[in-house]
Amino acid sequence: MRTFSTIALAGLCTVGVLFSAPFSQAQSIVRTDPVIKKMTEEVSAQELERLVRGLVSFETRHSLSSVKDKKKGIGAARNWAEAEMQKAAALSGGRMTVIQDKYLVKADGRRVKEDVEFANVMATLKGTDPNDDRVFIVSGHIDSRNTDVMDAVGKAPGANDDGSGTAAVIELARVMAKQSFPATIIFVCVQGEEQGLIGARHLAERAKKENWNLVAMLNNDMIGNSLSDETGLADNTRVRIFSEGVPALETPEMTAMRKSTGGENDSRSRQLARYMKEMASRYVPQLDVVLNYRTDRFLRGGDHTPFSQLGFTAIRVCEMNENYQYQHQNVRTEKGIAYGDFPEHVDFEYIRKNTAMNLATLSNLALAPYSPENVGVVTSNLTNKTELKWEAPAKGERPAGYYILMRETSSAMWEKKIYVEGNATTTLLPYSKDNYFFAVQAVDAEGHESLPVMPKPLR
Repeated sequence: MRTFSTIALAGLCTVGVLFSAPFSQAQSIVRTDPVIKKMTEEVSAQELERLVRGLVSFETRHSLSSVKDKKKGIGAARNWAEAEMQKAAALSGGRMTVIQDKYLVKADGRRVKEDVEFANVMATLKGTDPNDDRVFIVSGHIDSRNTDVMDAVGKAPGANDDGSGTAAVIELARVMAKQSFPATIIFVCVQGEEQGLIGARHLAERAKKENWNLVAMLNNDMIGNSLSDETGLADNTRVRIFSEGVPALETPEMTAMRKSTGGENDSRSRQLARYMKEMASRYVPQLDVVLNYRTDRFLRGGDHTPFSQLGFTAIRVCEMNENYQYQHQNVRTEKGIAYGDFPEHVDFEYIRKNTAMNLATLSNLALAPYSPENVGVVTSNLTNKTELKWEAPAKGERPAGYYILMRETSSAMWEKKIYVEGNATTTLLPYSKDNYFFAVQAVDAEGHESLPVMPKPLR
């Protein structure tokens, strides 16, 4: 668990005495929301197993498989997922709606051989505050494949890839539908990941076209395998989060700021990854997030990528160790080795923990205030102190206060959280801005925190 030195400040002040303890001596302070904690405990490994086995029962969920067969193929799987989402919606008091967002995919001469209709199965839990336009997305991909990416009829059980992520999304909808959040949460089972991230690209482009205030996108792809092939590592206590460093869509202004501040490791996606790691440490025992500072693995891609490419904040959640005897394999037994992505190879307790981590992250973000605006660090004078300024969010409820986050420039995670109470919009710290990174996040009275915002130089 990450340790923080958390200190309360009242308005503009200097606090040299309070900061005398070095980072290594900081005490661990954990503040949790009992309602969110209870929700994480409602996530069920048994229910996740039922969902994964249900997905596998369709034999293949290849995106080019049958949409008419009622028992096999992607069409039957989509209908089943929609029905499961409707069960969740029935618990929401009318706040959750479920649709199949259908769209035409043109033949591309590569992974789509003819024009075909795809669909993303989406459950939208509408926010309770009509003035809160924030949207949060959590996804898994419903389609599967075997060794031949164009084999639309051969068995492709896809229990882990990505039955695990799809089951997590449906389970999240079930548990969270009963709760109210001021912001909107979309639970989506996307189609077409294996054919080239098609469903995710459709949804990202829709969000861009319709001007969604999409704050964060959490992609869950393969979150259920805990035993690797070749190395024989067994580990269901660690999970990877992949996040981009330099944004794929970076404006000249963003480039200039990154270069002037040394912010190559502080993209919005990296902030989201750090946030998720902290939520895991607070709410999910025996689960440690490993921050992987790459967009994705070698030779692979994921449904977060189209969102990143359009400028949205997106990350990928992925198991710590992969098993290539199961992943993208034709179902067979060869030299005594059983190949194929079946439920028997999935660790459902591991999926439960990863699902609970998603829930804690989404809940805290959707309950938190908007992030502070116009965050800056004063650079007009040569000084060994740091003056930070910001403005309260223009929308939503006014924050109860703000956290000033601080870390050494060589550190991956925030190391100090300094609480500034009330209406303060500036603070002075007895640390040189040249030697540390800083950020500001808004927090409400219950401790729900927004994503951190890095300061821009102010002259």
